[in-house]
Amino acid sequence: MENKENTEKKEKVPRQPMPEQDPMKRIYNFNEVPYGYTAELSITEAKRCIQCKKPSCIAGCPVDVKIPEFIQQIADGDFIGAARTLKETNALPAICGRVCPQEDQCEKVCVLGKKGEPVAIGRLERFAADYERESGNILIPEVAPPSGKKIAVVGAGPAGLTVAGDLIKLGHEVTIFEALHKSGGVLIYGIPEFRLPKEIVDAEVEYIEKLGVKIITDAVIGRLKTVDDLFAEGFHAVFLGVGAGAPVFMNIPGENLSGIYSANEYLTRSNLMKAYRFPEYDTPIACGKNVAVIGGGNVAMDSVRTALRLGADNAYIIYRRSETELPARAEEIHHAKEEGVQFKLLHNPIEYIGDENGWVRQIKCIRMELGEPDDSGRRRPIPVKGSEFTIDVDTVVVAIGTEANPVIPKTTQGLEVNKWGYIMANGETGETSREGVYAGGDIVTGSATVILAMGAGRKAANAIDAYVRSNKKS
Repeated sequence: MENKENTEKKEKVPRQPMPEQDPMKRIYNFNEVPYGYTAELSITEAKRCIQCKKPSCIAGCPVDVKIPEFIQQIADGDFIGAARTLKETNALPAICGRVCPQEDQCEKVCVLGKKGEPVAIGRLERFAADYERESGNILIPEVAPPSGKKIAVVGAGPAGLTVAGDLIKLGHEVTIFEALHKSGGVLIYGIPEFRLPKEIVDAEVEYIEKLGVKIITDAVIGRLKTVDDLFAEGFHAVFLGVGAGAPVFMNIPGENLSGIYSANEYLTRSNLMKAYRFPEYDTPIACGKNVAVIGGGNVAMDSVRTALRLGADNAYIIYRRSETELPARAEEIHHAKEEGVQFKLLHNPIEYIGDENGWVRQIKCIRMELGEPDDSGRRRPIPVKGSEFTIDVDTVVVAIGTEANPVIPKTTQGLEVNKWGYIMANGETGETSREGVYAGGDIVTGSATVILAMGAGRKAANAIDAYVRSNKKS
């Protein structure tokens, strides 16, 4: 009876709102939008957790964070303890607290969400990680005795950093080879400053390095050296976490006009190369006044919100389905609406129209209606005959997905890929068709979430540890 009364009491406490920048002020800066919970807000929110005997939230987390445990520590005021509990299974909690889709994972199965709002697990994760970093009280855990085994990790994105962090703690020597000049992968080149500050990524990468991981940047595996070269240099296993960053276009008339960009280029220039601070940083970027972004995912939202901050008078999302089918996080859609993004839903581009100088000036769209569900489970968009119309634009960003970069598969004999060019790997171990080579993240699944890539990294780390400790060639 007492437990039931306690549960009902906690259900009546509302989910604590996140303090954040005013929408009409933040569209003029690249500062982070949410300010984060205060200690008081965090304790209040943490006390909403009913500490289930069989917590389904853990099962909803791809990296098996001890969610009730760290939340109870916050409720008790033990913020450092909460951060350390998080880091037992998640090397990047400050990042996950900001960009992971908790509403579709741990929070989705929270018991409180059945009658009201779930516990704000992501916000509490962010608070604990930020508190530890800002306090300077960061504990670098002891690693196991040296195993004598060397592991090469290709790609310093979420999957690669997770693999490296787990394997180094198990006593293996780990070296990450990163193609770009900064570590972080999509975290550093794909997600804008206002959603994930670079100093947060840098701090998480620094933690991985303090564990003992060696990171070599500007190292394009498949060009500088091959996977076979890595084995020849004495590495006992190789993990491929290179992401899927090759751009995809629609192949419609006018797509080669100037002023049309892939989201990959647009965001990389803005994020990694700090083009939004031009000319302080010498990488220029398109600052259109009428910007259309094609797509409806998080990358599209990041692009269109970046366009606003670069001075767009009109920033459009053009998406061929309805709002119900938008794949972006609810929070990102909400923020975009607050900031004045104009949503052109149930519309699809069919042609780009340029001027005499070859610059895009209009998009010709056709209206769509939804039919029966397709293979994705979403209702199939069907063109409405005779509904064509144009939108005036001077910049277009295409954010309809990415595909696998073929460099490593083409230079690695015996590495099987599927018909789309993604590396084929065991979903539970990361094993590929090539002995000693493992893979995980977007290069296996296609574009997915940060936390799913990290989950793949954790599974691969366990499999790699077992492999190199066996008698197989190592």
